Amino acid sequence: MARDPRYDILFEPMKIGPVTAKNRFYQVPHCTGSGWEKPRILAGLREMKAEGGWGVINTEYCTVHPSSDDAPYAPASLWDDGDIKSHALMTEKVHAHGALAGVELCLGGARIANLSTREVALGVTSMPNTEGNPFQTRAMDKADIREVRRWHRNAALRAKKAGFDIAYVYATHDYLLSQFMSPVLNTRTDEYGGSVENRVRLVREIIEDTKEAVGDTMAVAVRFSAETSGGRGGDGNPVAGETREMFEILAELPDLWDINIADYSVEMGLSRFVPEGSLEPYISYIKSITTKPVVSVGRFTSPDTMVSQIKRGVMDFIGAARPSIADPFLPKKIEEGRLEDIRECIGCNMCYMGDGTGTPIRCTQNPTMSEEWRRGWHPEEVPEKGSDSRVLVVGAGPAGLEAAHQLGKRGYDVMLAEATRDLGGRVTREAKLPGLSEWARVRDYRVQQLEKLDNVEVFRESELSVDDVLDVAPDHVAIATGSHWRNDGFSATNRGGIANLGPLENRYTPDDIMAGRIPTGPTIVFDDDHYYMASVIAELIRDTGVPVTMVTPADAICEWGGYTQDRHRAQTKLMEMDVDLVTAHNLSSFDGNSATLSCQYTGCEKTVEATAVVLITARTPNDDLYQALMAKMAEGAEGAPKSVKRIGDSEAPAVIAAAVFSGHRYARELDATIDPDNPLKHDRVFFEEG
Repeated sequence: MARDPRYDILFEPMKIGPVTAKNRFYQVPHCTGSGWEKPRILAGLREMKAEGGWGVINTEYCTVHPSSDDAPYAPASLWDDGDIKSHALMTEKVHAHGALAGVELCLGGARIANLSTREVALGVTSMPNTEGNPFQTRAMDKADIREVRRWHRNAALRAKKAGFDIAYVYATHDYLLSQFMSPVLNTRTDEYGGSVENRVRLVREIIEDTKEAVGDTMAVAVRFSAETSGGRGGDGNPVAGETREMFEILAELPDLWDINIADYSVEMGLSRFVPEGSLEPYISYIKSITTKPVVSVGRFTSPDTMVSQIKRGVMDFIGAARPSIADPFLPKKIEEGRLEDIRECIGCNMCYMGDGTGTPIRCTQNPTMSEEWRRGWHPEEVPEKGSDSRVLVVGAGPAGLEAAHQLGKRGYDVMLAEATRDLGGRVTREAKLPGLSEWARVRDYRVQQLEKLDNVEVFRESELSVDDVLDVAPDHVAIATGSHWRNDGFSATNRGGIANLGPLENRYTPDDIMAGRIPTGPTIVFDDDHYYMASVIAELIRDTGVPVTMVTPADAICEWGGYTQDRHRAQTKLMEMDVDLVTAHNLSSFDGNSATLSCQYTGCEKTVEATAVVLITARTPNDDLYQALMAKMAEGAEGAPKSVKRIGDSEAPAVIAAAVFSGHRYARELDATIDPDNPLKHDRVFFEEG
């Protein structure tokens, strides 16, 4: 199909100083969880985005010197010439597809503790580490400032040698340069403190240094916050304050402005709390002040929204991190008129989890993310089938849908059997919970793709027995029957379950809630899962007017959700709804009228009145059919398949992204020869000879 002319503006070439981007699709710098340690993984995922049509591809934050080491997180680095080789892997691959490559040069400040290098962190003043490490910065003197400028300049020169087209001055996200600009943190009395002009001085000097060093062939971009409050002001309006004055001073110095806001929970907001395009009110003034091109983000997945932002002068480039992860080929699909093929980001922030855990990023929608090099996976291409086998997939949840889709693309004859009327499994049920409607995109994309495949048959309301499977006599069976939540209290904390849990009619699980069985009296929501489920269920029940107490053995609610931006937002929401939050307490017992809670540290007990308890603890795989089929295979029963494999939650309950990955892996590896000892390539850092 041809591109819709409405979207022509998205494909206009755009000048950025001395370089030209082939279109307006701009992958802004984003963390990958791989950093300097995994250069081939990084080169692979960035090459895929370039192949997919993104005009500009940037690195994650790239520290310029050992005094900006961010261990245990995984940034890039340009500390010395040894780093050039690693980055060249990326730039060469990005350039091969006609895209520009950018590097986000970073100075740490009080946000970085140098836990690995043990260098003393440098700061605008002597102040505590902002990430909670028990270290303070050394207040920079004039000699330190000169050194920082030199380090940044040298890193820019190395970036030039590595083949980058754009060098960033990183002046936001609470790193060093933004701390210099802060009227709260910058209490200096020299020419780098006090007035707005003084506090922006170091940023201006580093922009000028970088332009002088590389500006003949490379563009210089500045990443900058358009808003100073760290969120909306008390009147509900964005607050620019001094930031506008600072921007006016710097407005014409760089070649491009990459604009965000101070509140990361909005900029990187979950779809549960923040809709597409939410930064517009904060950044709308920027274009009226500068003639230089502007890029910003908004979890853009709709080309109509993209066009609207450009035509109304909000920005010049469509910035993206998460949408480029969910679908590296988003630009190409728009260009080719294949909008229905776009894997839209669901805003779950599973990708962001990789930064906090120091692991390669993954994506709920795109199971190939970070697997491009180490497994050889392509998001749009799969190998042809390895045989003429018939494959039965039992269960049409996220794992089953993904497996059926990819098997069908490979050319296999596929039967997909779902016990219920509705496809989607857990994502269909969870999408009905508060704020999770975009979860349904996981189902909708795959169902839409399956409808295009003549070799995939979908059977709804088909709960299969062992005999049914034997009658069909498929060559291979994938069991994707999901899991169910336990109601006995078994969990990571209570490994033997909870002995006294009262009458069954007073106990609830997430499955009960999603089926419409809602408590009518004071309720305990006990969370030993630590992700989003407990908070959305607490919100749902509280919204009916029922008093809710949320209890967790962890020190914070949604503790694991801290990796995905769930924790802060969820806690704020629940507190606003008057949900009682009890942390660091276990559920010891429940009798239908009250619950006994015990402190995780002291063992001291307290009683909370409640007539219902919702147990969000552990799940049991629904693998009865798998076990029965394995027995039939062992017997050599007539019609028994050659292989039976559990995938998704029926193998090991986990997050939705894991289920999608499991289904995808099964489809890719069917009839393939995989070394069980080395199923993927091991990325290793480069070592200099000698």
